Amino acid sequence: MTDPAPTLDRDPSVRVRFCPSPTGSPHVGLARTALFNWAFARHHGGTFVFRIEDTDAARDSEESYQTILEVMRWLGFTWDEGPEIGGPHAPYRQSQRYDVYRDVAERLHAAGRAYHCYCSTEELEDRNAKARAEGRAPGYDGHCRELTDEQVAAYQAEGRQPVLRFRMPDRAITFTDLVRGDITFQPENVPDYALVRANGHPLYTLVNPVDDALMEITHVLRGEDLLSSTPRQIALYDALAEIGVGNGTTPRFGHLPYVMGQGNKKLSKRDPEASLLGYREQGFLPEGLLNYLALLGWAIAEDRDIFSMTEMVEAFEIARVNPNPARFDLKKCEAINASHMRLLSVEEITERVTPYLQSAGLVDAEPTAAQAALLAAAMPLVHERMNKLTEAADMLGFLFVGEADLVRVDEVDEAGREVVRAAHDALAGLPDWTTAAIEEALRTTLIDGLGLKPRVAFGPVRVAVTGRRVSPPLFESLELLGRDRSLSRLQGALA
Repeated sequence: MTDPAPTLDRDPSVRVRFCPSPTGSPHVGLARTALFNWAFARHHGGTFVFRIEDTDAARDSEESYQTILEVMRWLGFTWDEGPEIGGPHAPYRQSQRYDVYRDVAERLHAAGRAYHCYCSTEELEDRNAKARAEGRAPGYDGHCRELTDEQVAAYQAEGRQPVLRFRMPDRAITFTDLVRGDITFQPENVPDYALVRANGHPLYTLVNPVDDALMEITHVLRGEDLLSSTPRQIALYDALAEIGVGNGTTPRFGHLPYVMGQGNKKLSKRDPEASLLGYREQGFLPEGLLNYLALLGWAIAEDRDIFSMTEMVEAFEIARVNPNPARFDLKKCEAINASHMRLLSVEEITERVTPYLQSAGLVDAEPTAAQAALLAAAMPLVHERMNKLTEAADMLGFLFVGEADLVRVDEVDEAGREVVRAAHDALAGLPDWTTAAIEEALRTTLIDGLGLKPRVAFGPVRVAVTGRRVSPPLFESLELLGRDRSLSRLQGALA
């Protein structure tokens, strides 16, 4: 996907980031977040930063990291800074930035913006249970905020290892969400939170804002599920500015609507329609999938669903994103993809389907001249009939295999054998093996001679030569298959 030129809203200072965690298989919600950030950056002529949040050693994997890179390339996203290309704020994998986080944590503690908390997990759970029983909001109660030296010494004598906890300001926090408008969080709903585990390992709550500050991110577009963490991060940005981390600015936030699946529940990684790799395996076009994902919360116009990524970039405004949950409709996704299939030229779609034909063992890794010529001749017959790239193997497979390897999904029944026998005899003596000659011979014999309706006449012949009741146009298929192979298959259906 070639990056389109920016529009009149050009603002090169715009910097957004896409920062997935390499855990499990990439899902459609991740792709939509990447798409909206990418479109926003390209619309303004800004910078799209690709960052990997891999500080969860128990769940992160190199395999998942490589899969994310592979999916980003398949979808056609380009990034200005990030893995494989570097940039002024490298490295872009958080697992390679621990020294940065350790330094910032120490500075926050020294400045009094964070403090050591010695509360055990059991103590925290007991106090939260008591709060709920008394009708108070659960959450950290500030127990270790103002410990005396004697209390600290007592905890240390017990061998307790503290977490580093951020000291939230005792005031309401209000911000203007780019999607949802003004939002206010009261202090009792945003308690002090942990930045660093007792083992010294930094948490997402620290590393994400620190990287945003150091990488000078101006806009954070992310899922609605992260909305509750925003006031904590805004307070942390203020603290980071105080200790000289970053350029002192707080990003503007926009929280994208939930994507709902079956049963009106939030789409989960475990839902079959959520897997990005599954769409590639099924033969979806990346531009078709992205077009549909864009519609999950945004529209280019009220009466228009089909558009290119270039058109999306030109029109994309974050304020036009609908904050209400969007429902994932697989049938509509398939219909959008089918429309994009129609927009491809025969040459383009031939190039796209070739890997799927190779994967099915129908075409060599390096197609022979005969295979290439056959594919070029056959694709115009199915171009308008295909909804996914994988369908090419089913539609055209009969052309690329021998009689012994032909997969017969359907069989010719007893009544159909008489039709096939008559078709074989009519075609056996044709002097010219052309579409026109084949059509004339079969119509004269089967329709005029035997008085059959076209469906009854041509259905058994189609099954005999292709193995299926549904195939590309019959007469053209027979010409491409050739005289010898066609007659052999007709004869084989009679055996």
